[in-house]
Amino acid sequence: MLQDLARALRLQTLDRKIGVLENEIATFPKHIAEIERKLEAHTRRLETDKAALAANNRDRKKLEADIQVHEQKISKLKGQMLEAKTNEQYRAFQNEIAYAEGEIRKAEDRILEFMEQSEPLDKNVQAAEAALKKEQVHVESEKARAHEQTASSQKALNEQKSERKSVADEIDKTLLAHYERIRKKTKGTVFAEATEGRCSACQISLRPQFFQDLRRGDQVMFCEMCGRILTYNPVIDVAGDVAASQQIA
Repeated sequence: MLQDLARALRLQTLDRKIGVLENEIATFPKHIAEIERKLEAHTRRLETDKAALAANNRDRKKLEADIQVHEQKISKLKGQMLEAKTNEQYRAFQNEIAYAEGEIRKAEDRILEFMEQSEPLDKNVQAAEAALKKEQVHVESEKARAHEQTASSQKALNEQKSERKSVADEIDKTLLAHYERIRKKTKGTVFAEATEGRCSACQISLRPQFFQDLRRGDQVMFCEMCGRILTYNPVIDVAGDVAASQQIA
C-alpha cells in the first residue's frame, strides 16, 4: 500500500510539473503575438509619419507648379499688355498681372510654412525608422529565445510524460482509476492532509474511527466529503517508509 501511495504522490507531482510546462509552452505563442503587435504599431507609426512627410512634399510641389503657371501667365500678359490699344485694356492687363503676382506671394508663403513643417516631419520619420529597427531586433531576439525555451520546455514535458507513464503503469489499477477520477474532479489536487482531525482541502471534520484508521496507515483512505486521498498529518514520509520497509525485507 505504501508503495502505491508513494507512486500516486509522485504521479501528482509529475502532473503538476506537466501542467506548468504545458502552460509555459502555451504562453510562448501569445508572447510572440504580443511583441509582433508592438512591432506592427511601430510599422504603422512609421507609415503615418512617412505619409505626413509625403503629403507635405506633394503639397509644396503643387504650389511650386502653381507658381510656374502664374509666372508663365504673367509673362504672357506682359507681352499682351504691350499691344494694348486703350487705357482700359492696359489697366485690365495690369489687374490680371497684379492678381497673379498676389497668388504667387500666397503660394510662396504657404511653401515657407510647408518647409518649416517638413523639418520636424522628417525628424519624426527618422525617429520612427530607428524605433522600428530597434523593435525588429528585439522581436527577433525574443522569438529566438521563445523558440529555445519552447524546445527546452517541450523536451522536459516529454520526459515528465514518459516518467508519468512509467509510474502510472506500476500503480494498482483500481487506485490509478480513483486517482484519475479525483484529478479531473479537483483539477489536479488529488491528495489532502488530515490536519487536526480535518481534511485540509474541504475542512470537513473526520469521524474519530475514520481518523484512527487513517493513522494506522495500512490502507488508502478517501475524504468522505471531497473524495481526495488523505494522508495523516504529520505527513507520513511515504518514500522513507517504503525505503525502510524494503531494507527490513
